[in-house]
Amino acid sequence: MYAKRQQWISPEEYLEMERQAETKSEYIAGEIFAMAGASRSHNLIVRNISRGLDPQREGQACEVYTNDMRVEVDPTGLYTYPDVVIVCGQPQFKGASEDTLLNPTVIMEVLSDSTASYDRGEKFEHYGTLPSLTDYLLIAQDRAAIEQRVRTDRGWQLAFHYGLDAVVPLPSIGCALPLSDVYDRIEFANPQAARGSFRIVKEEREEYGVE
Repeated sequence: MYAKRQQWISPEEYLEMERQAETKSEYIAGEIFAMAGASRSHNLIVRNISRGLDPQREGQACEVYTNDMRVEVDPTGLYTYPDVVIVCGQPQFKGASEDTLLNPTVIMEVLSDSTASYDRGEKFEHYGTLPSLTDYLLIAQDRAAIEQRVRTDRGWQLAFHYGLDAVVPLPSIGCALPLSDVYDRIEFANPQAARGSFRIVKEEREEYGVE
């Protein structure tokens, strides 16, 4: 991502510009940042996740959006487009356009070399301030690996899921995400990247908020 303009603009100006733009951009603290295009693997993974979750959501009051649903992190002022965002219950939107979601339940980002540090660090600090968020998933492209942060009553719990036989539990939305589904048709340069099945869990005591 790179800054598109140097002068400060308001969130209202950003939204007006974004609704007319041909490409997507993030917004934070008066600056707009252009978002880069996605690779074939990235697009396949996003499609696979949506396709895998669809039959599990039958009869549930949950909606899955991919790529184009803008999310406002109201406590910090970030506007962004998660790769996959799920909302359960009544969706809440900013204004009447229903193009800016305020209350995501689950957010997923597909990692790339250029965004991995941001997605793990600063971006999660923003997302973590959302009281509606229960799960944050980071999905690797070069190996069968998913990092999952789950909100608990003690803060955030971090789990690592590895191998095509692994399954990511998502009890907050009544679903599970098999890595074999996520990585369908994905070819890894290193065959070892897809083997095995194990899970590592760590407790993260920190709870993000705005002072």
